[in-house]
Amino acid sequence: MKDGVSIRNTALVLIACVVVLAGLKLAHQVVVPFMLAVFIATIASTPIQWLTRRKCPHWLAVVTVLLVLVVALFGLGLVFLQVVNEFQSEQTSYQDRIKALTKDTIDPIISTLFPDADLDFFGILDPSRVIPLASQALQSIGQLLSNTFLIFLTVLFILAEGKQLPRKLRGVLLERKMDVQWLDQFGENLNQYIAVKTCTSLLTGVCVTVLLLVLGVDFAILWGLLAFMLNYIPNIGSAIAAVPAVLITVVSLGWGSTALVLVGYVAINVGIGAGIEPRFLGRTLGLSTLVVFLSLIFWGWMFGPVGMLLSVPLTMTAKLAFEAHESTVWIAHLLEPNRSDPETSITE
Repeated sequence: MKDGVSIRNTALVLIACVVVLAGLKLAHQVVVPFMLAVFIATIASTPIQWLTRRKCPHWLAVVTVLLVLVVALFGLGLVFLQVVNEFQSEQTSYQDRIKALTKDTIDPIISTLFPDADLDFFGILDPSRVIPLASQALQSIGQLLSNTFLIFLTVLFILAEGKQLPRKLRGVLLERKMDVQWLDQFGENLNQYIAVKTCTSLLTGVCVTVLLLVLGVDFAILWGLLAFMLNYIPNIGSAIAAVPAVLITVVSLGWGSTALVLVGYVAINVGIGAGIEPRFLGRTLGLSTLVVFLSLIFWGWMFGPVGMLLSVPLTMTAKLAFEAHESTVWIAHLLEPNRSDPETSITE
C-alpha cells in the first residue's frame, strides 16, 4: 500500500513539473527578464555582503552596488548594441568570403580524396552559417537589454528583500520539520559559483579583447563580450565563442593570424578554466558532467541564450526542489555525480 502511494505521489510531482515547465515556456517573454534579474541580484549580493560586514548600512550598500551596476551595464549595453549593429551590416560580406574561402580550400581536398564521388560539402557542413547564427544570438541578447528598466526594478526589490527571504524560507522549513542545512549549503554553493564565474568570465572577456585588438581582428570588442557571456555556459561555451572570431580572422587576416588567435584562445581558457577557477570553486556543485551538458540543451530550448547562460543555477535549483520531497529524492540522486568517484563532479 505504501509503495502504491509513493508511486502515485511521484507521478503527481512529475506531472506537476511538466505542467509548470509548459507554463514557463509559454510565458518565456516575462520569465526570462525575471530570471536575468535574479541572476544579477545574486551577483550583486556578494559586494553587498562585503559592504555590510564592514558596518555599511544595508540600504546604502544596496544603493551603491545598484548605481555601479546601472552605470556598468548601461555603458556595456550601449557598446554592445552599437558593435552588433555594425557587425550585422557587414555579416553578408563576411559570410560570402567565408563561403568562397571554404570552397577554394575544401573542394580540392574532397576531389583528391574522393575523385569519383559527388559530394556536396556545403549541403553537409557550411561554416559560413555560423555568422548568421551568431548574429541572431547577439540580436536576441540585444533585445533582452531593451528591458533594462524592468530588470533593474526587479533587482531592486529582490535586493531590498534579500535579508528577509532566507529567514522566511527557514521559518517555513522549520514549521514543516524539514532540514534547513541543505538550503544553507545550496545558497552558499550557488552564490560562490556565480561570483567566481562572473569574475573569471570578465577576466576571460578582457583577455580575449586585448588579444584580438593586438592582432587587429575586426570587431574585437564584440568577440570579447561574446567570450564573457558564453563563458557562463559550462564546458562548451568558450569553444562556441571562439568560432566566429576564428572565421573572421581567417578571411580578414589569413591563416597565420588565425593560428595565433587559436593558440591565444586555448591559452586563455585553459589558464583561467583549469588554473584559476578550481582554486576558488573546488568541486562543490554536485552535478555530473552529462547532466550539465543535457541541462544546457534543455534550458536553452526553454529560454534561449539566457537559459543556456543560467543552465547550471537552474539545474541546481531543480535539484534542490527534488531533494525537498521524499518521493523525488531519487531524481536528485540521478543528477549527482558518481559518489564513489569525486573526480566526475563538475566545477564549471
